[in-house]
Amino acid sequence: MPPTVTETPTAAPMSDDKKWKMIDARIRRRGNSPDALIEVLHAVQEAFGYLEPDVLEYVGNALGVPLSRVYGVATFYSLFMLKPQGAHTVVVCTGTACYINHASALLGRIHERLGIKPGETTEDRNVSLLNARCLGACSLAPAVVIDGSVHGRCTPETVDLLLEELRA
Repeated sequence: MPPTVTETPTAAPMSDDKKWKMIDARIRRRGNSPDALIEVLHAVQEAFGYLEPDVLEYVGNALGVPLSRVYGVATFYSLFMLKPQGAHTVVVCTGTACYINHASALLGRIHERLGIKPGETTEDRNVSLLNARCLGACSLAPAVVIDGSVHGRCTPETVDLLLEELRA
């Protein structure tokens, strides 16, 4: 029988924190089923912004899923973050259309300006850089998404301007 949410938590979820209540409700709603793993991980990331190790262990225990599988899922899907993210998120598309239209030059410029590579966050936690295999905006290649807003036909110079706006 899978463990219940109230058994041996490995994080501090039994507090009155609304975030934990939301996560526990999601786990219970799905009947503590291992099939709910991705949905629960999404809820955790939505609540906390990233998936920290103690929370991954808690979710695994609550759903009866081995920690290795929880980590496997969390690291397989690029939208799950294992580290705290910056105040701003920059996503550079590296899909085929963007790649052939010099997305690598955009990543290079961001690395020059901010000193980070995809999957990293600036030391001041202002900007996190991600890359995506496809944003579905091929006609705008190369495309960049900043805090949810799509910017198309980007050049290294437009990336400079967009990064300046993040500093303001």
